Amino acid sequence: LNKGLLKSSRHFEQEYVKPIEKDADKDKADELRKLVHPFVLRRTKKQVASDLPELIEKTVSCSMSKEQEKRYEEVKSEYRNQLLGMVEEEGLKKNKLSILQGLTKLRLIADHPKLVDRQYTGDSGKHQSILDHIETVVKEGHKVLVFSQFVGYLRILQNDLDRLELPYLVLTGEVNTQERRKRVDDFQNSDQHPIFLISLRAGGVGLNLTAADYVFITDPWWNPATEAQARDRTHRIGQTRNVMSYKFISSGTIEEKILQLQERKKGFAEDVIKLEENILKSLDVEELKKLFS
Repeated sequence: LNKGLLKSSRHFEQEYVKPIEKDADKDKADELRKLVHPFVLRRTKKQVASDLPELIEKTVSCSMSKEQEKRYEEVKSEYRNQLLGMVEEEGLKKNKLSILQGLTKLRLIADHPKLVDRQYTGDSGKHQSILDHIETVVKEGHKVLVFSQFVGYLRILQNDLDRLELPYLVLTGEVNTQERRKRVDDFQNSDQHPIFLISLRAGGVGLNLTAADYVFITDPWWNPATEAQARDRTHRIGQTRNVMSYKFISSGTIEEKILQLQERKKGFAEDVIKLEENILKSLDVEELKKLFS
Protein backbone atom coordinates (compact mmCIF):
# COMPACT_ATOMS: atom_id res chain seq x y z
CA LEU A 1 0.00 0.00 0.00
CA ASN A 2 2.93 2.32 0.70
CA LYS A 3 5.61 0.97 -1.61
CA GLY A 4 9.02 2.41 -0.83
CA LEU A 5 8.08 3.73 2.61
CA LEU A 6 10.52 1.38 4.33
CA LYS A 7 12.67 0.76 1.21
CA SER A 8 14.09 -2.73 0.60
CA SER A 9 13.97 -5.58 3.13
CA ARG A 10 17.78 -5.48 3.36
CA HIS A 11 17.71 -1.74 4.10
CA PHE A 12 14.96 -2.25 6.68
CA GLU A 13 17.00 -5.00 8.36
CA GLN A 14 20.14 -2.86 8.54
CA GLU A 15 18.47 0.46 9.30
CA TYR A 16 15.89 -0.61 11.87
CA VAL A 17 15.75 -4.30 12.87
CA LYS A 18 19.38 -4.70 13.95
CA PRO A 19 19.72 -1.35 15.76
CA ILE A 20 16.42 -1.87 17.61
CA GLU A 21 16.73 -5.58 18.45
CA LYS A 22 20.47 -5.92 18.93
CA ASP A 23 21.52 -2.48 20.15
CA ALA A 24 18.34 -1.30 21.91
CA ASP A 25 18.47 1.93 19.93
CA LYS A 26 15.57 4.05 21.20
CA ASP A 27 16.11 6.75 18.59
CA LYS A 28 15.71 4.23 15.76
CA ALA A 29 12.61 2.78 17.41
CA ASP A 30 11.11 6.26 17.66
CA GLU A 31 12.01 7.02 14.05
CA LEU A 32 10.27 3.82 12.89
CA ARG A 33 7.22 4.54 15.04
CA LYS A 34 6.85 7.98 13.46
CA LEU A 35 7.10 6.46 9.97
CA VAL A 36 4.38 3.83 10.45
CA HIS A 37 2.14 5.66 12.94
CA PRO A 38 -0.07 7.42 10.33
CA PHE A 39 -0.93 4.04 8.79
CA VAL A 40 -1.65 2.05 11.95
CA LEU A 41 -5.14 1.86 13.46
CA ARG A 42 -5.05 0.22 16.84
CA ARG A 43 -7.54 0.01 19.71
CA THR A 44 -6.35 -1.79 22.81
CA LYS A 45 -8.53 -3.75 25.20
CA LYS A 46 -8.00 -1.07 27.86
CA GLN A 47 -9.46 1.54 25.54
CA VAL A 48 -12.46 -0.58 24.55
CA ALA A 49 -13.24 -2.10 27.96
CA SER A 50 -11.83 0.33 30.49
CA ASP A 51 -14.01 -1.05 33.30
CA LEU A 52 -12.63 -4.61 33.08
CA PRO A 53 -11.52 -6.09 36.44
CA GLU A 54 -7.79 -6.44 37.05
CA LEU A 55 -5.68 -9.12 35.36
CA ILE A 56 -2.99 -10.33 37.77
CA GLU A 57 -0.14 -12.26 36.16
CA LYS A 58 2.32 -14.48 37.99
CA THR A 59 5.17 -16.75 36.89
CA VAL A 60 5.52 -19.95 38.94
CA SER A 61 9.06 -21.37 38.86
CA CYS A 62 9.11 -25.13 39.42
CA SER A 63 12.13 -27.29 40.26
CA MET A 64 12.53 -30.38 38.09
CA SER A 65 12.58 -33.80 39.72
CA LYS A 66 16.04 -35.43 39.81
CA GLU A 67 15.22 -37.94 37.09
CA GLN A 68 13.57 -35.26 34.94
CA GLU A 69 16.64 -33.02 35.28
CA LYS A 70 18.92 -35.89 34.30
CA ARG A 71 16.89 -36.55 31.12
CA TYR A 72 16.84 -32.86 30.29
CA GLU A 73 20.61 -32.45 30.60
CA GLU A 74 21.27 -35.56 28.49
CA VAL A 75 19.08 -34.34 25.63
CA LYS A 76 20.40 -30.77 25.88
CA SER A 77 24.02 -31.95 25.60
CA GLU A 78 23.19 -34.23 22.69
CA TYR A 79 21.48 -31.49 20.66
CA ARG A 80 23.97 -28.77 21.60
CA ASN A 81 26.94 -30.77 20.36
CA GLN A 82 25.15 -31.87 17.20
CA LEU A 83 23.41 -28.63 16.21
CA LEU A 84 26.04 -26.03 16.97
CA GLY A 85 28.56 -27.87 14.81
CA MET A 86 26.05 -28.08 11.93
CA VAL A 87 25.14 -24.39 12.27
CA GLU A 88 28.77 -23.29 12.21
CA GLU A 89 29.38 -25.30 9.04
CA GLU A 90 26.12 -24.74 7.15
CA GLY A 91 24.48 -21.71 8.80
CA LEU A 92 21.15 -21.22 10.58
CA LYS A 93 18.84 -21.30 7.56
CA LYS A 94 19.76 -24.83 6.48
CA ASN A 95 19.26 -26.20 9.97
CA LYS A 96 16.06 -24.48 11.11
CA LEU A 97 14.03 -27.70 11.20
CA SER A 98 16.66 -29.54 13.28
CA ILE A 99 16.93 -26.55 15.64
CA LEU A 100 13.15 -26.47 16.10
CA GLN A 101 13.07 -30.23 16.76
CA GLY A 102 15.76 -29.90 19.43
CA LEU A 103 14.13 -26.93 21.12
CA THR A 104 10.72 -28.63 21.06
CA LYS A 105 12.11 -31.80 22.64
CA LEU A 106 13.60 -29.77 25.49
CA ARG A 107 10.28 -27.96 25.98
CA LEU A 108 8.46 -31.30 26.15
CA ILE A 109 10.83 -32.67 28.80
CA ALA A 110 10.41 -29.44 30.79
CA ASP A 111 6.66 -30.23 30.86
CA HIS A 112 6.98 -33.98 31.47
CA PRO A 113 9.55 -36.52 30.18
CA LYS A 114 6.66 -38.92 29.39
CA LEU A 115 6.03 -36.76 26.32
CA VAL A 116 9.27 -38.01 24.74
CA ASP A 117 9.61 -41.37 26.49
CA ARG A 118 6.51 -43.46 27.19
CA GLN A 119 8.56 -45.81 29.38
CA TYR A 120 9.50 -42.99 31.75
CA THR A 121 8.25 -43.80 35.26
CA GLY A 122 9.59 -40.78 37.13
CA ASP A 123 7.85 -37.54 38.03
CA SER A 124 7.83 -33.97 36.73
CA GLY A 125 8.26 -31.12 39.18
CA LYS A 126 6.21 -28.74 37.09
CA HIS A 127 3.44 -31.26 36.50
CA GLN A 128 3.06 -31.85 40.23
CA SER A 129 2.96 -28.11 40.88
CA ILE A 130 0.23 -27.64 38.24
CA LEU A 131 -1.84 -30.44 39.80
CA ASP A 132 -1.44 -28.91 43.26
CA HIS A 133 -2.55 -25.49 42.01
CA ILE A 134 -5.56 -26.98 40.18
CA GLU A 135 -6.65 -28.85 43.32
CA THR A 136 -6.34 -25.71 45.43
CA VAL A 137 -8.34 -23.37 43.20
CA VAL A 138 -11.10 -25.94 42.65
CA LYS A 139 -11.42 -26.59 46.39
CA GLU A 140 -11.73 -22.82 46.88
CA GLY A 141 -14.69 -22.75 44.48
CA HIS A 142 -12.99 -21.25 41.41
CA LYS A 143 -13.06 -22.27 37.76
CA VAL A 144 -9.82 -22.57 35.83
CA LEU A 145 -8.71 -22.68 32.19
CA VAL A 146 -5.60 -24.80 31.65
CA PHE A 147 -3.79 -24.11 28.35
CA SER A 148 -1.02 -26.16 26.79
CA GLN A 149 0.70 -26.06 23.43
CA PHE A 150 0.99 -29.86 23.61
CA VAL A 151 -2.12 -32.05 23.37
CA GLY A 152 -0.04 -34.94 24.76
CA TYR A 153 0.47 -33.02 27.97
CA LEU A 154 -3.26 -32.43 28.31
CA ARG A 155 -3.72 -36.21 28.13
CA ILE A 156 -1.23 -36.67 30.98
CA LEU A 157 -3.22 -34.12 32.98
CA GLN A 158 -6.45 -35.95 32.20
CA ASN A 159 -5.08 -39.22 33.62
CA ASP A 160 -4.11 -37.57 36.89
CA LEU A 161 -7.32 -35.56 37.20
CA ASP A 162 -9.23 -38.82 36.77
CA ARG A 163 -7.10 -40.34 39.53
CA LEU A 164 -7.83 -37.36 41.78
CA GLU A 165 -11.54 -37.53 40.83
CA LEU A 166 -11.56 -33.91 39.67
CA PRO A 167 -14.16 -33.32 36.92
CA TYR A 168 -13.00 -31.52 33.78
CA LEU A 169 -13.76 -30.71 30.15
CA VAL A 170 -11.31 -30.90 27.23
CA LEU A 171 -11.05 -28.86 24.03
CA THR A 172 -8.56 -29.81 21.32
CA GLY A 173 -8.57 -29.72 17.54
CA GLU A 174 -10.20 -33.16 17.52
CA VAL A 175 -13.46 -31.77 18.95
CA ASN A 176 -16.09 -30.98 16.30
CA THR A 177 -17.96 -27.67 16.17
CA GLN A 178 -21.20 -28.92 17.75
CA GLU A 179 -19.44 -30.61 20.65
CA ARG A 180 -17.19 -27.59 21.06
CA ARG A 181 -20.25 -25.36 21.61
CA LYS A 182 -21.73 -27.85 24.07
CA ARG A 183 -18.56 -28.00 26.18
CA VAL A 184 -18.20 -24.22 26.26
CA ASP A 185 -21.85 -23.93 27.33
CA ASP A 186 -21.38 -26.59 30.03
CA PHE A 187 -18.37 -24.78 31.44
CA GLN A 188 -20.07 -21.37 31.37
CA ASN A 189 -23.40 -22.41 32.85
CA SER A 190 -22.75 -25.43 35.04
CA ASP A 191 -20.63 -26.01 38.15
CA GLN A 192 -20.12 -29.69 37.38
CA HIS A 193 -16.85 -29.17 35.45
CA PRO A 194 -14.70 -26.46 37.07
CA ILE A 195 -11.60 -27.34 34.99
CA PHE A 196 -11.28 -26.73 31.24
CA LEU A 197 -8.21 -28.25 29.55
CA ILE A 198 -7.58 -26.43 26.26
CA SER A 199 -4.95 -26.72 23.54
CA LEU A 200 -3.60 -23.29 22.59
CA ARG A 201 -4.19 -23.86 18.90
CA ALA A 202 -7.80 -24.99 19.31
CA GLY A 203 -8.89 -22.55 22.00
CA GLY A 204 -6.60 -19.55 21.85
CA VAL A 205 -9.15 -17.40 20.02
CA GLY A 206 -12.91 -17.17 19.48
CA LEU A 207 -14.08 -18.40 22.87
CA ASN A 208 -15.94 -16.58 25.64
CA LEU A 209 -15.12 -18.32 28.93
CA THR A 210 -15.79 -15.63 31.51
CA ALA A 211 -16.98 -18.22 34.06
CA ALA A 212 -13.30 -18.83 34.83
CA ASP A 213 -11.30 -16.49 37.00
CA TYR A 214 -8.05 -18.48 36.86
CA VAL A 215 -5.87 -19.19 33.81
CA PHE A 216 -2.95 -21.64 33.92
CA ILE A 217 -0.46 -21.60 31.04
CA THR A 218 1.53 -24.81 31.35
CA ASP A 219 4.25 -24.00 28.81
CA PRO A 220 5.45 -20.60 27.54
CA TRP A 221 5.14 -20.03 23.79
CA TRP A 222 7.64 -18.15 21.61
CA ASN A 223 5.10 -15.51 20.75
CA PRO A 224 3.76 -13.74 23.88
CA ALA A 225 0.77 -12.52 21.87
CA THR A 226 -0.44 -16.15 21.66
CA GLU A 227 -0.40 -16.40 25.44
CA ALA A 228 -2.25 -13.08 25.72
CA GLN A 229 -4.98 -14.41 23.42
CA ALA A 230 -5.38 -17.42 25.72
CA ARG A 231 -5.76 -15.21 28.79
CA ASP A 232 -8.29 -13.10 26.92
CA ARG A 233 -10.71 -16.04 26.75
CA THR A 234 -11.78 -15.06 30.27
CA HIS A 235 -10.38 -11.53 30.74
CA ARG A 236 -12.86 -9.90 28.39
CA ILE A 237 -16.15 -8.01 28.34
CA GLY A 238 -18.56 -9.82 30.65
CA GLN A 239 -15.94 -10.67 33.28
CA THR A 240 -16.90 -9.31 36.72
CA ARG A 241 -14.06 -10.71 38.84
CA ASN A 242 -10.30 -10.22 38.95
CA VAL A 243 -8.51 -12.79 36.81
CA MET A 244 -5.41 -14.62 38.05
CA SER A 245 -3.08 -15.82 35.29
CA TYR A 246 -0.29 -18.26 36.23
CA LYS A 247 2.51 -19.22 33.86
CA PHE A 248 4.40 -22.37 34.93
CA ILE A 249 8.13 -22.57 34.19
CA SER A 250 10.64 -25.36 34.85
CA SER A 251 13.64 -23.70 36.50
CA GLY A 252 17.00 -23.93 34.75
CA THR A 253 15.48 -24.93 31.40
CA ILE A 254 14.85 -23.47 27.97
CA GLU A 255 11.57 -22.11 29.33
CA GLU A 256 13.42 -19.51 31.40
CA LYS A 257 15.41 -18.54 28.32
CA ILE A 258 12.20 -18.19 26.27
CA LEU A 259 10.94 -15.67 28.84
CA GLN A 260 14.21 -13.75 28.65
CA LEU A 261 14.02 -13.72 24.85
CA GLN A 262 10.41 -12.54 24.97
CA GLU A 263 11.36 -9.59 27.16
CA ARG A 264 14.39 -8.67 25.10
CA LYS A 265 12.58 -8.95 21.78
CA LYS A 266 9.72 -6.86 23.13
CA GLY A 267 12.26 -4.12 23.85
CA PHE A 268 10.71 -1.26 21.92
CA ALA A 269 8.04 -3.24 20.10
CA GLU A 270 5.23 -1.53 21.99
CA ASP A 271 6.69 1.82 20.92
CA VAL A 272 6.28 0.80 17.29
CA ILE A 273 3.33 -1.60 17.08
CA LYS A 274 1.94 -4.58 18.98
CA LEU A 275 4.40 -7.47 18.98
CA GLU A 276 3.11 -10.31 16.80
CA GLU A 277 6.32 -11.84 15.48
CA ASN A 278 7.58 -15.33 16.09
CA ILE A 279 10.83 -14.98 18.03
CA LEU A 280 12.32 -17.95 16.17
CA LYS A 281 12.32 -15.99 12.91
CA SER A 282 14.91 -13.53 14.19
CA LEU A 283 17.07 -15.95 16.17
CA ASP A 284 20.83 -15.56 15.67
CA VAL A 285 23.74 -17.90 16.44
CA GLU A 286 24.59 -16.29 19.78
CA GLU A 287 20.98 -16.56 20.95
CA LEU A 288 20.89 -20.18 19.80
CA LYS A 289 23.96 -20.95 21.92
CA LYS A 290 22.28 -19.38 24.93
CA LEU A 291 19.15 -21.51 24.42
CA PHE A 292 21.25 -24.68 24.55
CA SER A 293 23.59 -23.50 27.32
